[in-house]
Amino acid sequence: MKILVVQNRKGIGDTVIFLPFIKAISKKYSVPVDILVRENSKAEQFLSDTKYIKNIHILDRNDQSTGNHDGLFGAINLINELKNKNFNKIFIFNSSLRFNLIAKLAGIKEVFQYPLFKKNKQHITETAKLFLKDAIGINNFDDSEIAIEKKYADQVISKFNLNKDNTNILLGIGGSGPTKRIPAKIYIKFMEKIIKSKKCNFFLATGKNEDEQKILKEIIESDLGYLCTSLDDLSIKNILPIIQNCNAAVCNDSSFSHLSAALGVSTITLMADTPLIYGSYNSKMHPIIPDGETNVTHNTQGKDRINPDKIFEKMIKILN
Repeated sequence: MKILVVQNRKGIGDTVIFLPFIKAISKKYSVPVDILVRENSKAEQFLSDTKYIKNIHILDRNDQSTGNHDGLFGAINLINELKNKNFNKIFIFNSSLRFNLIAKLAGIKEVFQYPLFKKNKQHITETAKLFLKDAIGINNFDDSEIAIEKKYADQVISKFNLNKDNTNILLGIGGSGPTKRIPAKIYIKFMEKIIKSKKCNFFLATGKNEDEQKILKEIIESDLGYLCTSLDDLSIKNILPIIQNCNAAVCNDSSFSHLSAALGVSTITLMADTPLIYGSYNSKMHPIIPDGETNVTHNTQGKDRINPDKIFEKMIKILN
């Protein structure tokens, strides 16, 4: 049996969020499944060793509508590609009529999909759970899970000389937007407190965005810079084994919060300006919201109100 799962949301985080549903489909039919995802999901870098996924196919669509799967001719290209794969079933995690028609014209006999034309106000996880419950009777879902080949992981760890006698902490200081990026001073205050209790090394994960690099530079040039290792020149694939060998993580709402939790690392998620579900859907996630708030969502604008004392207190509970 050949099964394809379509998850066409953008970015690493959304792809990781949907892993429990992809894994549930694989378990239901006792076969690894193929996935169709966007290139900017970077799925090939972090899912290549995950056993419940067989092949990763890239959906070539972009904001300029110039991708190989954009427009009418792009739809025809995708139909032909899927037809050649001879899939028996397809699960489409969106309400797009376009994907419905593509699947049927590709000759896939069993098409399971979100209700058509009901995109508005879909909850990112609850809609997916209801979809699989109604479609194939699945009620239970595991946490997101990413696997890394042990031989490869050992090579990376040896290269970075991780000291297992120390407390290794990932700091995911990046973020896809300025309102998600917690100021460097808050991270530094947390670091100052935790090193009084634990002998720590800090691994700083971020992107190459100018504002992200400013936060990285401020931490590296602080008095605690000697305890820090920057990971921004590494690929996601090379960063994963380092994350997996950390004792815990503190991350903005970024790709690294999703990846670290999926690797089984207890992850404190700093939720400044995003719906809380993005930092709490995994049992390994421990969210902190801005002081003065009882919930967090878009436009909370709380990055300056994340309390480093609360980060420290939660970290001590995790480490102990």
